[in-house]
Amino acid sequence: MSLIDHYLPRYQFAEEHSRYIPASQARVLDVLGRPAVLNDPIARGLIALRETPNRLAGRLGFASGLKHRPSFSVADFTPLGRDGDRELAHGLAGRFWQSDYGLVDVRDAAAFQALDPAGIAKLVMNFTAAPEGGGTRLTTRTRVWCGDDAALRRFRPYWLLIRPASGLIRRRLLKRAHDAALRAVPS
Repeated sequence: MSLIDHYLPRYQFAEEHSRYIPASQARVLDVLGRPAVLNDPIARGLIALRETPNRLAGRLGFASGLKHRPSFSVADFTPLGRDGDRELAHGLAGRFWQSDYGLVDVRDAAAFQALDPAGIAKLVMNFTAAPEGGGTRLTTRTRVWCGDDAALRRFRPYWLLIRPASGLIRRRLLKRAHDAALRAVPS
């Protein structure tokens, strides 16, 4: 069973993108942890745009859940595991529709799996590396499960709004993984 199926077998929302990379599966999954791959200026800009109202409110003296927090990043995800050279998975839980993301602190994979989803959304993002030709097909999937009808009603319009940016970020991540894996290939 894949990690994504293990941690989020049911879901209401899903997104998938893939790219061929002429490098080994191990190399492709290994580059996904590199800051140069994860630290995308376009992604940072989109996140900053999303966070601007909340951060501005904090600077003006109003309540802000982001006032003393760094910008949202991959560091907010909980590592769920790696299955050899086949799959890598991360989880996130919260009320993503809130201006401060409403993140739920999840310390590890067991806590993510045991988390009661009532009132929140649980998200799993994975990367699978499958052999293709002389290289690897890298695919990223994102699944979201809303734990109850109230969370589903709140998440649905948020998903429709952020999905284009989310897709752009994931396609750029695949390109950055492609470029990093090729740089790592010995000549």
